Amino acid sequence: MADSPTICVTLGRERLHDLLVDHRRLVADGVRLVEWRLDWLTEPIDLAELFAKQPGPVIVTLRRPEDGGRFEGDEDGRLKLLREAMQAGADYVDLEEHAAAKIPRLGTARRIVSLHDFSGTPADLPALHARLAALDADVVKLATRANSTHDNTRMLRLVRDSRLPTVGLCMGELGSPTRVLALRCGAPFSFAATGAGAPLAPGQLSFRDMRSLYRCEQLSPATEVYGVIGAPIGHSRSPLVHNPAMNHLGLDKVYLPFLVPPDDLPSFLDDAPELGIKGLSVTIPHKESILASITDMDPAVRAIGAANTLVWKDSRIYAYNTDQQAALDSLAAATGQTTAEFRGRSALVLGAGGAAKAIVHGLRQSGAEVIVTSRTIERAEELAKAMGCRAIRWEDRHDGRPNLIVNCTPLGMSPHVNATPFEAGALKPGMIVFDTVYNPEQTRLLMQAQAAGCTVVSGLEMFLRQAARQFELFTGHEAPWQIMRDALRQSQNPGA
Repeated sequence: MADSPTICVTLGRERLHDLLVDHRRLVADGVRLVEWRLDWLTEPIDLAELFAKQPGPVIVTLRRPEDGGRFEGDEDGRLKLLREAMQAGADYVDLEEHAAAKIPRLGTARRIVSLHDFSGTPADLPALHARLAALDADVVKLATRANSTHDNTRMLRLVRDSRLPTVGLCMGELGSPTRVLALRCGAPFSFAATGAGAPLAPGQLSFRDMRSLYRCEQLSPATEVYGVIGAPIGHSRSPLVHNPAMNHLGLDKVYLPFLVPPDDLPSFLDDAPELGIKGLSVTIPHKESILASITDMDPAVRAIGAANTLVWKDSRIYAYNTDQQAALDSLAAATGQTTAEFRGRSALVLGAGGAAKAIVHGLRQSGAEVIVTSRTIERAEELAKAMGCRAIRWEDRHDGRPNLIVNCTPLGMSPHVNATPFEAGALKPGMIVFDTVYNPEQTRLLMQAQAAGCTVVSGLEMFLRQAARQFELFTGHEAPWQIMRDALRQSQNPGA
């Protein structure tokens, strides 16, 4: 089981019958290891029945509430059940530190000695690991809450440097990447959710994503790591296009979402080489602030003042901006032009963040007269001054009649799909309306613009174009455009 990285699916069911039915289904789906969370059972635990019908290799876990479980019986009874599971044929039995000290090695079951800390990641992980390992452990398991991105780095370092097989995971969305990268660092297995209902541990990924999207069972220390950083990050579709493209070309690379709070950004960039990171996509709110940590910039980045792509080369970080050209190419395609030419046209840009900077710069270069507005007038004025255009107050955005409207705000992004940055009554036939929001593809703004007789440009087109250019910067290979497009559309319409 430990010869190659394995995804262990956690099963918590209230009835023995359901536990076995789901286990059989998982085996049919290719799952090689299942964790039985026996503390979830609400009927008497019949180990004889379970092991007589055992569909495949199992980890037996019987966890108390203080350890994140549901078992509320007496402790002597719990320890007795764990001993019996070890003798009944369990492949692994998970023993918390106090239980491992009381239960000797029995039968052929391998001992996982574990500790769960739901408040944080202890400062001295190596000392904690040594304490658990001394309890006759075959595998040490540490699951702690990540309170910073550096907690992830410390945990993965422990997994990589440990001579004893070690499963080290950080819980919560902040720690979610460790569930994939632990396997790259040498963990014998990592834990996944079935995909049905809520995960049984904070930050747990589905088995389907871990196996098919991130190809966890194929990772090795040589696998290069890429990803997207932002806060929030759960909405990003970037992993859904980059991973299939990398897989299609047979590249030993994986692309992950990293939640990076603004205060953690410098530390995360310092840790990136140790994590194996070779390239990053950059999204809200880091496109502008990240430049404070970068010295090597593409000329477009210096002119725009924002980056959406980082590439590590020879221990240096290079910053690029693929948003500008992607936006202009999307506009050109929608308006039947070979290159975007808007000389003599007026454009209203909603928002003043990193994407807005790139688009305003591109529109100015294409000859458009640009007006910028933002809910924070100071940001709009700062951008307008830097780009040689005009700023207006957010409240005045409906007063003019621009030829082109570009939404660079998150208004209308899932899950807030009923929001719109521009009133339907102010949309007029002949306008071009471009929404950089791509999830959903048909935003409320675009639907209202189409109904008003406007030419509409979807953010999905811009997203794909900028992602394709990023892919080429990351890998040196031409992006498999159709693979990326099909993957994104499938993610937007999973039932299609």
